[in-house]
Amino acid sequence: MSLSHLPPFVSALLYQLAHCLDRRLQGRLPQLLLGVIFARGRRTATTWFRAAGLAHAFRQAYRTVAAAGRNTDGLGTRLLRVVRTLEPSDCLTVALDDSPTPRWGRHVEGAGIHRNPNPGPAGEKHVYGHVWVTLAGLVHHPDEGPRALPLRSDLYVRARDVRADLKGQGWQFRTKLEMAAEQLRWLKDWAGTSVASICAVADGAYAKRPLLRAVRQLRMSLVSRLPRNAALRTLPPTRRVPGRRGPLPTYGKQRIELSKRAGQSRGWQAVTCRQYRREVTKQVKTFLATWRPAGGVIRVVLVQEEEGWRAYFSTDATMTAAQVLEKAAARGAIEETFKDVKEVWGAGQQQLRNVWANVGAFNVNGWMYSVVEAWAWARPACELVDRRDSPWDDPDRRPSHADKRKALQRETLRSETLAILEQGSDSEGLRRLLDRVLGFAA
Repeated sequence: MSLSHLPPFVSALLYQLAHCLDRRLQGRLPQLLLGVIFARGRRTATTWFRAAGLAHAFRQAYRTVAAAGRNTDGLGTRLLRVVRTLEPSDCLTVALDDSPTPRWGRHVEGAGIHRNPNPGPAGEKHVYGHVWVTLAGLVHHPDEGPRALPLRSDLYVRARDVRADLKGQGWQFRTKLEMAAEQLRWLKDWAGTSVASICAVADGAYAKRPLLRAVRQLRMSLVSRLPRNAALRTLPPTRRVPGRRGPLPTYGKQRIELSKRAGQSRGWQAVTCRQYRREVTKQVKTFLATWRPAGGVIRVVLVQEEEGWRAYFSTDATMTAAQVLEKAAARGAIEETFKDVKEVWGAGQQQLRNVWANVGAFNVNGWMYSVVEAWAWARPACELVDRRDSPWDDPDRRPSHADKRKALQRETLRSETLAILEQGSDSEGLRRLLDRVLGFAA
């Protein structure tokens, strides 16, 4: 299949990604990504190669995947431009989180035993495989709400799993917080001049001193969950005590206990915000406090939920309570992205051993998710999915990411079919197309 049959937006973006690699690999990457779009069944790397027509050059295709893993910083800048196009506001919002992909085998580089965030019916507390720290741009679709488009993903390897083979490839141990801080520095370098402010939204596990220190140094803001036992202090005095020299204190002297603040019946106020694609009214308490891990003043928001009260914070003290709650709810989009990347694109199924090939394969899956979402952004739902053959389905349900991927496949095959029919009904291209379509049906 030729790349010319792809929609112009997708074809141009694939070629932009290819220009980030060495010239010897630039011709293979777009064809490989085309194979990722049309791969079916179990999404191993060899399935990509067959769908792309690169089975005869599989060694070079493996090198292309590994090269993509070594150049995630450059390739991610192309996706950053897509995010800025879809969300052209002065404030760029990104989400930080990590997710595991199970693997099997003793010789998979970088694999280890990690905590399982989503235990199955058997209640598995641990999973053997890879853990990916992902930075995704948050964009707001007018109909579908927040969407998280992966920009780059880095592999977290435990210190005990950094063995001689990884050290020989220049691998060094870094904590998840250090990797997240490095991703924010990369984002600041490439997007700092085009936006007025950058806000990162993360889970409560990332609201710790190493990442908060990096956020403060980069002059960004962070929104996350606040621990219930956080050692908060009051605001520092703004006037100097007569006769006392030295700088003004950064932290107040009185302790603030969140449980006592939340237990008091007075002070609650109703705030309207948009969460999960609908307007909701929440009972909240908000105030300013100082917190040593954040290095100064933070905005604290207590909110009443059905299961009890929760605490959120923002390092930007000027942010309102509604903005904090909306950004905290938008963080859930990255969880949906992880689900689609694994189920629709088959992240973690590529059966690769080399560590850089694994990094490249996971990032390729995330980038193709972003490409398909950007292609389907302005298209009406009737063009992405047709539910007339499924009367039992909800006709008003928004198209899933799998529907968008299938719509891209249909449009590409339609374009190729029309181009081949112009050549004649007995052309060799039509026979190859029928064989490929029959392969999809089988």
